[in-house]
Amino acid sequence: MRENLSLYYIFHTVAENRNISYAAKKLYISQPAISKAIHKLETNLNTKLFERSSRGVMLTESGIILYEATKKVFSCLLEAENRVKRIKELETGQVRLGASTTLCKYVLLPKLEPFMRKYPNIKVTISCQSTLHTLNMLEENKIELGLVGSFAKKKGIRFYPLQQIQDVFVASPSYLKRMGLETYREDDALFEKANIMLLETENISRQYIEDYFKKYKIDVKHVLEIGTMDLLIEFTKLGLGVACVIKEFVEEELTTGTLIELPLKNKIEQREIGLAYCEQTVLTEATKKFLEDSKFF
Repeated sequence: MRENLSLYYIFHTVAENRNISYAAKKLYISQPAISKAIHKLETNLNTKLFERSSRGVMLTESGIILYEATKKVFSCLLEAENRVKRIKELETGQVRLGASTTLCKYVLLPKLEPFMRKYPNIKVTISCQSTLHTLNMLEENKIELGLVGSFAKKKGIRFYPLQQIQDVFVASPSYLKRMGLETYREDDALFEKANIMLLETENISRQYIEDYFKKYKIDVKHVLEIGTMDLLIEFTKLGLGVACVIKEFVEEELTTGTLIELPLKNKIEQREIGLAYCEQTVLTEATKKFLEDSKFF
C-alpha cells in the first residue's frame, strides 16, 4: 500500500485532468513516467483504468470507482494538512487590533485575558486611538480588526454591531448641591450653569453629542475637554462638573450613588459599538480563533 500511494496520486491527477500531458505539467514529471506509473498500478490491481482517445484519456468502470475513492482520500488529506497548518499558526500567530482606550478597557480586555492565557505564544498587538484613526489603520492594513463606535459609511469598511450603548450626563451629588442643580427642571439651566465635560472634538462620541446639541438647539456655556473617558469619570467623581459618559461603563458608580444620572427632556438615542474590518483583508487563523473564542460572532 505504501509504495502504491504515489501511484494513486499520479492516477488521481490524470483522472482529474483527463489528460496525461496536463498531469505531467502539474506533477513536474515526464509523460513516459506517468504512463509507466499508470501501467504499474493497473498491473497491481489487475484491471484497466483508462481508455485512450484523441482528446486524452477516459476512465473505465474500474477507473471511475477508484477515482471516487481517491477524491475522498486526497480531500481528507488536504483538510488534515490545513488543520495542521492552522494549529502551527496558533502557536506562532499574531492578532492585530485597534480600539479606543475606553473600548479597550471595558470591552476588549475582558475578552483578551482568557484568550491570551489559552494561547500564550500568539502575539497580540493593540493600537489605542480614536475611531477615526482606527478606521485609517484598517484601510492601511496596519490592523485586522477595529473595535469602534458606529460611524458614517466608509467605502471598503464593514461594520458588525456587537451591542448598544447609552450616552448619559452624570454628576456627583456634591457638585449638584454646590451648583444648586439638585432639582433643576429645565435642561437649559443645566447646560447654562454647569461645567460640561466632554471628550475631544475628533472623538466619535463627542461628535455624536454635538449632533444631539444641534438637533435640540442646546447652547452649552462652559465646556471642558478631556482626553479619555476614564478621566471624564474620575473628574466627575471629584466634583469638577457634569460629564457625558457611556452609561454601561459607570454602572457601579450609579448603583452606589457616587454618580447620579441627570434626567433630560430629550433622551439621547442609543448607538452601537462593533467590529470594523476591511473587506479586502484576509484574517489570520489566530484572529479567527480570537473571534471564535471571544464569541464576538
